[in-house]
Amino acid sequence: MIQIEQIRKSFGKLEVLRGLDLTINPHEITAVLGPNGAGKTTLIKSLLGLVKPDSGVITINGKRINGDASYRSGIGYMPQNARYPDNLTVQEIIDMVRDVRGNPEDTDEELFHAFNLKTELGKKFKTLSGGNRQKVSAVLAFLFRPPVVFLDEPSAGLDPVSSSCLKDKIAREREAGKTIILTSHIMSEIQELADKVVYILDGVIHFEMTVNELLETTGERTLERAIARKMKGAA
Repeated sequence: MIQIEQIRKSFGKLEVLRGLDLTINPHEITAVLGPNGAGKTTLIKSLLGLVKPDSGVITINGKRINGDASYRSGIGYMPQNARYPDNLTVQEIIDMVRDVRGNPEDTDEELFHAFNLKTELGKKFKTLSGGNRQKVSAVLAFLFRPPVVFLDEPSAGLDPVSSSCLKDKIAREREAGKTIILTSHIMSEIQELADKVVYILDGVIHFEMTVNELLETTGERTLERAIARKMKGAA
């Protein structure tokens, strides 16, 4: 379980997170949504240890993470735009990350084979298409069997076949007991995958509901329209 209590973060005079509280349940897919500038990226980076909150507490499985980076070994992360040294080949990037992780033997190469990345191993990362960069990033996110996985716009740039393959993988990992935090602008993707939606607005949680609750309480058939109706009702 991930527990976030009274997280605050400002950049200069701009207060991005304003005493945000959130519980992310284990073995679920939680979608973190909100308009640009709402604070969701800062929240995710705080959970990943890439941003240090000004105040508040974050705990993962009962362990406070503030100032302790060891918890990251249990987290997989797929950024929206993967950034690795351009001069390295795909194989060299995988080897580098394996080395950082201590070269574990029990790795999950399911996506590597599903995406047929063997043909890309000798290519420099900078020469890859956007879709193939996403595939490499997805492979690395799941490679070390982390119990917690963060996915930022995971299907962006993927062709329909690869996108479906990745969604199936996400669903299987959730069934296997993984905790997955997902961000996406594709509401049909969220509706298909997520158990719960957390909507952030102006640095606080505006609402937090299961996907089914959102659809039932708004009377809408799609998540996109359900969220739009929810926001209109709060205006």
